[in-house]
Amino acid sequence: MSEEYRQAKFQMADDDRLQPFRQLRSVAELDRGGSLTRAILATVREPLAILDGDLRVIEASISFCRLFQIKHVQGRLLWELGDGQWDIPILRWLLEAVISSDTVIEGHEVELDVPDLGRRLMLLNARRTPDGQGPGPALLITLEDITAPRQDAALNALLQKQQETLLLEVQHRVSNSLQIVASILMLKARTVQSEETRTHLRDAHQRVVSLATLQQQLRMSALGDRIDVGPYLTSLCASLARSMIADDRDIAVTATVTSAAAIVKAIDAVSYGLIVTELVINALKHGFPDGRKGHISVAFAGEGDDWCLSVSDDGVGQLDKGSGPKHIGLGTSIVEALARNLKARVDVVQCNPGTATSIIHAAKQDAATELPTP
Repeated sequence: MSEEYRQAKFQMADDDRLQPFRQLRSVAELDRGGSLTRAILATVREPLAILDGDLRVIEASISFCRLFQIKHVQGRLLWELGDGQWDIPILRWLLEAVISSDTVIEGHEVELDVPDLGRRLMLLNARRTPDGQGPGPALLITLEDITAPRQDAALNALLQKQQETLLLEVQHRVSNSLQIVASILMLKARTVQSEETRTHLRDAHQRVVSLATLQQQLRMSALGDRIDVGPYLTSLCASLARSMIADDRDIAVTATVTSAAAIVKAIDAVSYGLIVTELVINALKHGFPDGRKGHISVAFAGEGDDWCLSVSDDGVGQLDKGSGPKHIGLGTSIVEALARNLKARVDVVQCNPGTATSIIHAAKQDAATELPTP
């Protein structure tokens, strides 16, 4: 090893891949007989080689020699090592650029044939030492095998793609199954003699249709764990109107979202959708008798843990059934159960005309009255 190299001071980038370079930074100041350099080369984990200005090997770490199964490296051209795996034109051009113009290579991907391991993907780092008093600078190169991480990443991407494809297939089959069930229920409702049974079958048909509509909207949403409430509720209301309102009925169902960034968890969006469909079904069933015209409005306001979801209509409102016990229908029970799961409360207000039902969630109990009104 030349005196020129032992007196060099290396200025290394603050990068974990260049750790061997940092270890050699003070070799020129501390090493007097070459023992420190040899110790470092013997213990460094990454394959490391030191080249002269002609790209001949001055020294190489034990890990470098072991990886490429080379016993004698000193004085040999890099391209002649092993079975010629280093004889790559673009790699030679890059290293010559480093030694001639002080260019730095960090994280350059190169494929090398490694004995017993086959083709491996390596990250190459290369840096020239500062010019000293000797005939020329030296070149330090290190390698990091990233074959396994890249293969793992590719495998994970493939598995994720397969999972998404499978999920879409399952959603498609579920949607078809719900449509079939809805059709069967409607056929049964037309054939039974009991009016009470017919009413129950029609209610079941509406709920299956609402589930199919909700499932369709979730399937159309981007895959992931969060959903934009605005497009989701708008599409859901449009689908509910198409599937539940006859062509001869003049009833509109619209959605309004006043939050600037209403992004919610997908599991919460499912609850929102089920609540909206139940309340829309209830409004269509009770709010607009005898072909009455009207409007059902779905609104969402707030963001984060402070939000309010409401469904209001301008129908006839809830009829006064006297002082007897209040009947709680299936739809109301479903809405209240979903609200409890969301840790929200249900407020029902008679608007004259119509009814407004709000599902309110506040980050703090005393903040409930401060929520924005949809």
